[in-house]
Amino acid sequence: MNDDPGFARVQTTRVFEEIASQIRVRLATGRLRPGDRLPSERDLAQQLGVGRNSVREALRSLEVSGILRLHKGGAGGAFIAQPTGDVVVSAMQDMYQLGAITPQQFTEARIGLSDLVVRLACQRYTEDDLQQLEANVEAATRASERHDYVSRARISLEFHQILSRATRNPLLMAMTNGMLQIMGQFIDRLGAPSGPYVLPSRKAFLRHLRKRDAASASAEMTKLLHRVHSYYLSQIPEAPSPAAAAGDAKAPGNGPKRRMN
Repeated sequence: MNDDPGFARVQTTRVFEEIASQIRVRLATGRLRPGDRLPSERDLAQQLGVGRNSVREALRSLEVSGILRLHKGGAGGAFIAQPTGDVVVSAMQDMYQLGAITPQQFTEARIGLSDLVVRLACQRYTEDDLQQLEANVEAATRASERHDYVSRARISLEFHQILSRATRNPLLMAMTNGMLQIMGQFIDRLGAPSGPYVLPSRKAFLRHLRKRDAASASAEMTKLLHRVHSYYLSQIPEAPSPAAAAGDAKAPGNGPKRRMN
């Protein structure tokens, strides 16, 4: 841990939030770094001028947020966590499960994110990335030959994970993973499309990717995603359009929107 903890006495009524805020600020400014161990609960309470229960509540809230790791025992304590995309994934899943976004809004966001992922992947992919994508398409082809369309759909999700890794952008990778987790729920609940268009589209996409033709690759991916999501949206009765959903959200007395769960 850095030598200067820099904590100030807490004077607000929501004590645990102020404690958590001070820790976040020190992390953002580099005074705390991943792997650093915070002072003990007792020492933090003394520095901050608060009770240990408030410190404990703040630490637990930061653990839930993925900022801290809490370990018990003599070598335990509160440690600044290494950054991962798990919190982003969980937040996206929670938004969907709680009905904060409609399937149409999810579709819109996924296609928009995919466009960015494809364009960056075209610039940054390596030969290893390309080989993984080609192996994925071969696995999807075998699943299709068995008429195992659910397995083909799950293999397709892995294709998008590989593609997101090719961007070398951790945030895009985390956001893609969050959306793929939701897509996995669609597959669990609604099955998978059996149309013959998936594999030809994948092969056309790979041809564009090899040439680093971002515009053509993005257009091919967007066309496929529209078809796949149209299948899922067709399975949901009375699913409002994104524009209608936005209008409904402004109207008083409307309940939560239908979602695929």
